[in-house]
Amino acid sequence: MSALRRLLFVVFAVSLALSAAVSARAANELRILTSMPPALFQPYKEAFEAANPGTYVLVLNKHTGAALEEVVRGNPRHFDIFWASAPEAFSILASHDAFASARTQETVCPATGGRGYRPFALSSIGWTRRADSTLFMPGDWNDLLLPAYRERIGMARPSRSGTMHMLVERFLQVRGWNEGWSYFLALSENLSTLTSRSFGVIDGVRSNRFDIGITIDFLAVSAQPDLIFHYGKPVMIFPAQIGILASGQAGDLACAFVAHLLSDEGQRVLLDPAIGRVPISRTIHEADPGNVPREIREAMRLPWLAYDAELARDRYWAVNGLFDIFISDVLPERRALWDRYRRLEAQGASIGLALIHDMLTTLPVPETLATSSELNDLPLRITNLTAQTERQKAALDAWREAALNQLAAIDAALVALEDGASP
Repeated sequence: MSALRRLLFVVFAVSLALSAAVSARAANELRILTSMPPALFQPYKEAFEAANPGTYVLVLNKHTGAALEEVVRGNPRHFDIFWASAPEAFSILASHDAFASARTQETVCPATGGRGYRPFALSSIGWTRRADSTLFMPGDWNDLLLPAYRERIGMARPSRSGTMHMLVERFLQVRGWNEGWSYFLALSENLSTLTSRSFGVIDGVRSNRFDIGITIDFLAVSAQPDLIFHYGKPVMIFPAQIGILASGQAGDLACAFVAHLLSDEGQRVLLDPAIGRVPISRTIHEADPGNVPREIREAMRLPWLAYDAELARDRYWAVNGLFDIFISDVLPERRALWDRYRRLEAQGASIGLALIHDMLTTLPVPETLATSSELNDLPLRITNLTAQTERQKAALDAWREAALNQLAAIDAALVALEDGASP
């Protein structure tokens, strides 16, 4: 055999070996798309790999909106599992037949049942503060609007955080469309910043970038003893969930992973202080009621109002877009207007202030428009790289114009009062 033929033979043999290795790894690779923090998914990844030698668990962490968009647009990287806290995320994916369920005629995993996804933990939302802070801890949601917290509160953008989208929806569902938006427009006066991820709120409180952080319970609890957490009342329970995607390629591994998470052994892992989750398992609850915070136990016994994930799903895009346009994108301008309003208030300029307050706390977009199916189908989030439909572009342009006109009108009204208040 000539040297060239021997070289070609070796190259061919190596290629076959590499191909076989890649195929073998692909056959034993489980791909998970999640918004969960590493503190939660890493223990499960390690335990699953240890229990299944030769299996590799690949985890991609994305915020909920980006993860949703990836799956709805075809799941091109073939993730097998979707794992998130926001209930509406699962309603959105289910409406697109994204889960391996009875509806899609896919093989159904017993662990997930006919829908293809199941709750694995319970959560609720409130606020956190450094344990060594001397700042008064807010007692309820309305306390967050007090002057003592001016520019001292941090929260994540709802369009970048599934938990904060849940918070906005919670207010819209509990207080109604107009009153719900009025609360967040008033809260803008006290916001220091809007972070790009939920984790950024915890980091911001820890580093003293701001004093109060609006967050979901487990992120703050896992940061103890540095931080303390207070549930917002009334407590509304949100089921964090996990599901098997129809377009995944490792159905058996995905089923085994979910089954482990829902087993007593898997549920007990959630009790680790570094994770700080409330397990869904009744067995865990009954064995030791202390595993469940008192506020969650009370809410489970006396449910006040169920969270309507389908309603949240049907206006997901619009709610995120409205929050960004009327609050996130103009936060400095809004704070400046609020500051001028408070100066006039302190000077005793009462005439005309009531009208300005109404303008500062009114969203000039009706609920009927926000729930339009033509707006809320696709895409699911707003970024500079995301293509919008023509209807969505028109809506965004109209909302931006409305926001700018509203701010200009408030400015003009303030100028008129300021001129009248000048000596």
